[in-house]
Amino acid sequence: MAAELESQPQTWARAAGLTDEQAALPARGERIAVIGCGTSWFMAQSYAWLRESGGHGETDAFTASEAFVDRGYDAVVALTRSGTTTEVLQVAERLKGRVRTIGVIGDADSPLVGLVDEAITLPFADEQSVVQTRFATTALALFRASLGEDLGRTVADAETAIAEALDPVLVDAEQYSFLGQGWSVGLAHEAALKMREASQSWTESYPSMEYRHGPIAIAAPGRVTWQFGEAPVGLADDVLATGAHFEAGTLDPMAELVRAQRVALARAVARGLDPDAPRNLTRSVILDD
Repeated sequence: MAAELESQPQTWARAAGLTDEQAALPARGERIAVIGCGTSWFMAQSYAWLRESGGHGETDAFTASEAFVDRGYDAVVALTRSGTTTEVLQVAERLKGRVRTIGVIGDADSPLVGLVDEAITLPFADEQSVVQTRFATTALALFRASLGEDLGRTVADAETAIAEALDPVLVDAEQYSFLGQGWSVGLAHEAALKMREASQSWTESYPSMEYRHGPIAIAAPGRVTWQFGEAPVGLADDVLATGAHFEAGTLDPMAELVRAQRVALARAVARGLDPDAPRNLTRSVILDD
């Protein structure tokens, strides 16, 4: 996990330069759905928000097991590191020959490659660790670049996130609530998932404006509320009044996710856990028929 986590500035920069692969993604104006499971679902949420809010076309994000894809979409994008996730394969099989399907896949030899109309493979971002870091963010870098974003500052922020010393307040906390707005909501959900997977930590995640609608009740000394991107007015003061630590992320939200990944790894190591083989998890969820 450590090596894969630290390689993200390089894999993001490489994805930003994949112009042919970016051109294979749905064109501006197309109405699309993006599907995935777990981490890939959260990246789908971020991509969907960026694409639709940027005027590129109506974009929905679904977890594959709950995907409403029979709604007249022009295309469906299936995001999966392994290309073997059962629920994603089932959707691709259902759509084959009916709806143009584009796979964004880490393993170029996976069965999903043969089920989609267009396979965009990112083997340089594939991973050995069960706890996923660079594939998800590299796919999102590809998506962002395809929408016309310049990722130069994002890559620089990732380098900062990797180089900086970790604040003990973050590493030693009892509980974490990750918050985001717009496209960073998906990243907040992913940060919480990483902390649970790698270090068995108590984490939650919400859209920032939802936090005061109940979840702030658990804020207390020794706990962290971590904002990805700009915070709503007054939220920091509300959290600080509870005695909790408010972490106001100043880096690109994708780089803030890298910081959270590093905290998750540090907590795992401190607890004697192996994030490359976490409890109850496998690299891909493959269900019996």
